[in-house]
Amino acid sequence: MGIIKCIGILTSGGDAPGMNAAIRAVTRAAIYNGLRVKGIYRGYKGLVTNEIVEFKSQNVSNIIQLGGTILKTARCKEFTTPEGRKLAYENMKAQEIDALVVIGGDGSLTGARIFAQEFDVPCIGLPGTIDNDLFGTDTTIGYDTALNTILDAVDKIRDTATSHERLFFVEVMGRDAGFLALNGAIAAGAEAAIIPEFSTEVDQLEEFIKNGFRKSKNSSIVLVAESELTGGAMHYAERVKNEYPGYDVRVTILGHLQRGGSPTAHDRILASRLGCAAVDAIMEDQRNVMIGVENNEIVYVPFSKAIKNDKPINRDLVNVLRELSI
Repeated sequence: MGIIKCIGILTSGGDAPGMNAAIRAVTRAAIYNGLRVKGIYRGYKGLVTNEIVEFKSQNVSNIIQLGGTILKTARCKEFTTPEGRKLAYENMKAQEIDALVVIGGDGSLTGARIFAQEFDVPCIGLPGTIDNDLFGTDTTIGYDTALNTILDAVDKIRDTATSHERLFFVEVMGRDAGFLALNGAIAAGAEAAIIPEFSTEVDQLEEFIKNGFRKSKNSSIVLVAESELTGGAMHYAERVKNEYPGYDVRVTILGHLQRGGSPTAHDRILASRLGCAAVDAIMEDQRNVMIGVENNEIVYVPFSKAIKNDKPINRDLVNVLRELSI
């Protein structure tokens, strides 16, 4: 597409705290390097419907502390069709956008990869998802904030669990990844985490009961990752009621609470680093890569790897939780 003079930014998929910090970083790093910037509203839908606005430095003033995304996000059926993507490309050309920065999860990066292949558009991805499930980066934008939100909620639930001597199942997000559940359980001092990664290996409820979790405690909290593989917190609560009727069981589903809120310092710094690195990558003629962080160093991860490879859970953390929950 020749020399890149203008970058388009969009946020797609589920919102994540820190997306605004990333928008700010990409915008200002691009302007600093002499590039024009255009904000694309409502994700890929905005590309199709031409909801595109020129961004100056002041457009991203005072947003680093905000949760959600000022660019909004939306699902777009049209973009899943060749005709919709062609229209999106034509709007891009009409707006003189030469490259795209896409902030989102694996579905968003999948869209960017297809779009880049069909129209030879340089696309750079930033990992924006609370699930932390993208391969090739140690952490994703929004994950740390969501983890702290879970921690705050579970600390409060612990007060009630202890007062009433109850077993609480707390369902957290993460889709088919157990990072929030496992690390949330360790941080909150929970007794166990039920995660999709182990759903085919062991009966996680039976293992939890067998470990004698009530020997030294009058209350217990178990974090459950929302997933078809685990069945969610309600599934396990029903099992306990049927199989272990002596326990007083309650369920709390944290839901979209985990997506909101002001991003932590960690997420603001991560988003700022990744946003600047995205502009660097574009100026280096990189394309079709996700910007990640490994061992505190910026890395470029091909879309194919970031999307297709499963990010492994650290099994050492499972042992940490098991040892500390006695």
